[in-house]
Amino acid sequence: MIKSYFTIAWRNLQKNKVFSFINILGLTIGITVCLMIFLFIVNQFSVDKFHIQGDRIHRVMRGFNSSKERVPYLSAPYATALLTDYPDDIKKAVRVMPNNGLFSFNNIAFNEKKLYVADADFFDLFSLPLIKGNAKTVLQNPASVVLTETSAKKYFGNENPIGKVLKLDKNKQLTVTGIAKDVPTNSHLDFDLVIPLANYSKEEWFKGWINNSMFTYVLLGEHTDKKLLESKLQQFMDKHMKAVSNVMNIKFDLSLTPLYDIYFEPHSQFDDVKHGEKKVVYIFLSIAILILVIACINFMNLSTIRAVDRSKEVGLRKVLGAQRTQLTYQFIGESLLLTFISCLLSIAILQLLMPIYNQLLGYTLTVSWDSWPIYAFLAAIILVVGLLAGSYPAFYLSTFSPIQALKGKLQLGKSGALFRQILVVLQFSISILLIIGTTIITKQMKYVKERGLGYDDQQSIVIPLDNSELYSNMHTFKNELLSNSNIASVSFMSGEPGGFFDSHNFEVERKDTKSWKSRTEFTDFRFVRTLGLKILAGRDFSMQYPTDSTKAVLINRTAATQLGFTPEQAIGKWVRNTIRDSSRRTIIGVVEDFNFLSLKENMDALVISPSDDLRTVVIKLNTNDFPAALKTIEAAFNKAAPLYPFEYTFLDQKFDTLYKTDLRQQRILGLFAGLAIFIACLGLYGLASFTATKRNKEIGIRKVLGASISGVVALLSKDFMKPVLIALLIASPIAWWIMNKWLENFAYRINIQWWMFAAAGLIAIGIALVTVSWQALRAALANPVDSLRDE
Repeated sequence: MIKSYFTIAWRNLQKNKVFSFINILGLTIGITVCLMIFLFIVNQFSVDKFHIQGDRIHRVMRGFNSSKERVPYLSAPYATALLTDYPDDIKKAVRVMPNNGLFSFNNIAFNEKKLYVADADFFDLFSLPLIKGNAKTVLQNPASVVLTETSAKKYFGNENPIGKVLKLDKNKQLTVTGIAKDVPTNSHLDFDLVIPLANYSKEEWFKGWINNSMFTYVLLGEHTDKKLLESKLQQFMDKHMKAVSNVMNIKFDLSLTPLYDIYFEPHSQFDDVKHGEKKVVYIFLSIAILILVIACINFMNLSTIRAVDRSKEVGLRKVLGAQRTQLTYQFIGESLLLTFISCLLSIAILQLLMPIYNQLLGYTLTVSWDSWPIYAFLAAIILVVGLLAGSYPAFYLSTFSPIQALKGKLQLGKSGALFRQILVVLQFSISILLIIGTTIITKQMKYVKERGLGYDDQQSIVIPLDNSELYSNMHTFKNELLSNSNIASVSFMSGEPGGFFDSHNFEVERKDTKSWKSRTEFTDFRFVRTLGLKILAGRDFSMQYPTDSTKAVLINRTAATQLGFTPEQAIGKWVRNTIRDSSRRTIIGVVEDFNFLSLKENMDALVISPSDDLRTVVIKLNTNDFPAALKTIEAAFNKAAPLYPFEYTFLDQKFDTLYKTDLRQQRILGLFAGLAIFIACLGLYGLASFTATKRNKEIGIRKVLGASISGVVALLSKDFMKPVLIALLIASPIAWWIMNKWLENFAYRINIQWWMFAAAGLIAIGIALVTVSWQALRAALANPVDSLRDE
């Protein structure tokens, strides 16, 4: 019986090719978007779920002074002490230090940015599969290295890399002992090479409790109560860190974050592992549902307006004994068949679009087409969409009176027309909502990009200070650059604007308190000049005052305000960094606030100190001849750090790095908004076609009586403008609320203005008019004799 229903359904679809094409196209686009977003969501929520012991693995997080923001970096002694103090609760502790280094083989050399320096049981704790090598022993020898598949091919091609020797930083020889599969994109761990941490165990910094540079992962016992263990960790900190806490005037604490929760932790400049946002996941899920709803509405609308055409078929089948339930099953069968065809097309289209989709997302989705969740999802789509889209037309058509239907007197009543209007309003409400969202996001990102940042980011090149040779030869490198007329200024610093700015505690000259927390920038004497900062009071660092290197600091306007001073009053006051300085430093100058952080964050206090804690160099050019300037910089770099690749970025490109997630959201939302409008227009095209056919004789009479073509077009078009205007009124307050919530992520944001809603409405009306006018124009241009011939 089921087979016969689908056979009849297939024949009906073949009879009505235009109707079938419009519905299949709309459903295919809707299901393709849903499938794309489903894969994205599965990828997001399956992060690190492939680890065998993942539910027992936790990362140790460090907090201080009850701050909400916690950091994952600890010093080396933590792991050993935790194992010693809690042997029953913690079964294993593995340290992972993200690093970089120059690796070379023969004449091939790469500055590897994704280097992990880890304990020997790294691969034993994390179930990252090894293609070659034993997980328990692969890192036992300090002179060993494990490569991923991609890294192995980069150095050795198709040769067997096991036993081959790589050089690290041109002096340390490491033997390849294992090859790991490339790290899945749905893991917060991200490495290309792993070397043993034992290489650094004898270094002096390795023994200190305040040299925080590595993650510490612990494997809890099977019956360990995480909350109970966390309650004991304060005692642990009091035991090992009390002396340090007293000196720094900071109260430290520890907490445990489950491995599966790391990915969705809030973004932080102190944690450079992969992070996602649940808010983005929910937004994409909502968009998928809305677009699928639009496609379903199309199906319901087009199926219902074809009711008159199919009324005789229904009447005849009823006369021949067909029951209402049989007719209902037939029409739902048609819907299920349409949805099934659309699903097959969606899979094919998605296969073609995956490279483009991965480019939009910024990473490669891990998709396994032989896994059951994908096909379970598609089966659910077929059932839900097939039933949702086909239920109303099926029940509506199966209620026709056979006598009225066979007489040809069946007409769609006002209630049916009202229902169709409601569906059109819903379609365009969703479309306008997406248009408004895209408009506001685009406007906000443009505002952020064009907003005055308070520093000069033009003609500035940024080079990471990420190798020992460049660090050792930095003064020679700087002097050689400054001797060239193409270079205006060079400054070494701990972080360029938009980069890394740590928070430290300070003792301060203030009556109400002695403790104060501020962001820090460690730099040289050319910092202000290179970034083009404005000094409000006092002076800049100067070589004329040798004591500036150890006795002076600059602060920004916000820091002066937080200390309770005007810029002029702050000059001469003292501060002391409780972590780094043994003596006080005098404030010699106050600079105007500049956006050294992302515009998602409020302006914060900043203390600028001369220091050797330098991680990057900013080079200000004095020419428009960029190729010549770059050759000069590269030549100086190659002298200072031979063999290291010359890598640089432009300071004004930092925008794309800071807001890459928001920019991707903007592009994806714009794409989905366009698809939503297209699907809605498909339905509108079908409705316009039906209306033109239904009013064919009326149009003929009007033309005979002297109606113009423009008048007929206006007559047919105006009925479709009302639903769009109503949709604008419905969508506007919803969009205003949603986008206000999104804008709360930015400390500096635009005001939502009325013209954004008006523009969205005009776009929707314009698209609807173009869609409807085509059918209206065809009807208006038709010969009235053809429509009136039967009268």
